[in-house]
Amino acid sequence: MSELIPLEQVRAAVLAAIEPLPPVETSREDAHGLVLAGEITATEPVPPFANTAMDGYAVRAADTDDASADAPVRLHVVDELPAGRAPRTPVGAGQAIRIMTGAPIPEGADAIVMVENTAPDGADGVLVRRAAAEGDHIRQAGGDLTAGQAVFSPGVVLTAAHLGVLASLDIQKLRAHPRARVGVLSTGDELVAAGPLTPGKIRDSNRPMLLALVQEAGADAIDLGIAVDDEDLITRTIEHALSTCDVVLTSGGVSVGDYDYVKAALDRLGHLEWRQVAIKPAKPLAFGIIRGTPMFGLPGNPVSSLVSFELFARPAILLRMGHRARFRREVHAVAAHDFRRRRDGKLHLDRVVVEWRDGQFVATSTGAQESNVLSATAAANALALIPDGDGVTAGDQITVMLLDGPADH
Repeated sequence: MSELIPLEQVRAAVLAAIEPLPPVETSREDAHGLVLAGEITATEPVPPFANTAMDGYAVRAADTDDASADAPVRLHVVDELPAGRAPRTPVGAGQAIRIMTGAPIPEGADAIVMVENTAPDGADGVLVRRAAAEGDHIRQAGGDLTAGQAVFSPGVVLTAAHLGVLASLDIQKLRAHPRARVGVLSTGDELVAAGPLTPGKIRDSNRPMLLALVQEAGADAIDLGIAVDDEDLITRTIEHALSTCDVVLTSGGVSVGDYDYVKAALDRLGHLEWRQVAIKPAKPLAFGIIRGTPMFGLPGNPVSSLVSFELFARPAILLRMGHRARFRREVHAVAAHDFRRRRDGKLHLDRVVVEWRDGQFVATSTGAQESNVLSATAAANALALIPDGDGVTAGDQITVMLLDGPADH
């Protein structure tokens, strides 16, 4: 029997072999979710001019010093200034300009009185019911960003807000690590993609699941289809994938006792390490760099395939795309019930639902934990990490790996 290798040792070996994809010039429109590879510096101030944060009246604050609800101050309205138009009239003593949010501050004004604190007075007057202080509701030029300021550093994952900032600076192009192209291949005579089942056949659930997991990781998922148990066909399919993809995933054909079509095909193309990881499920794993492309052979059982993806392939894909945070968030949770197991030298990863109750996370099993029971995994939002031993008693703390949300370390 092959030696069981600890999870962290295998994961460290896998990630040590991965190189990030070289940065490329990317349009801002295509950059959402990518990792920035160069520093962004503001070339102009944001906002570019002083403007009002409120609808109201541009005034000289000193003219409103005595204003109150009981004794409003009347000012002469000399103009109206909507957003998008340059000021054409200055504000003099005893004057005001009706102004809309985002409009430039006219010459002479040093404060904005909110419209809620005013009332019209005839055709050309306004009653100010509250004194204004200098600078009230004025957004200064460069109040957000100043010209020459460092805005974003390499390694930042570009969110929608980041793209908004880039747009405000008129940055159309940037350097970022590209989105990885990840090919997903299922293998086996027993698999069908759809339709009625004939004796001995099963539907391929791994490929649709893995393609979705690849997309969730922010990569481009490439469907390589199903390869039947034919060494030459599998070799050609993988060879094409290696030349067109940045990472290749196969499922099936990596367990002890499996037919060796996948192994034989891979041996013709390069070298993979075939490991038995000290975890349950997802013990078998094949990994290697073939012709410069990382390749994973994931287990065929669907739960094992998903767990193996989460533990090994997902962090590798994120590293390939330049991400510094590659691992799912882990938190402590209280066991809602006993989690029983037997000693076998493995870390058990039980599918659980984690909820926030009374100021703490609580973990509850989703049901059967066999590696072919995908429905229990579909109900889970986390994996409980049950160390080797006799299990965990209700009320004890356990570590859980959350399956929803971004990586955090």
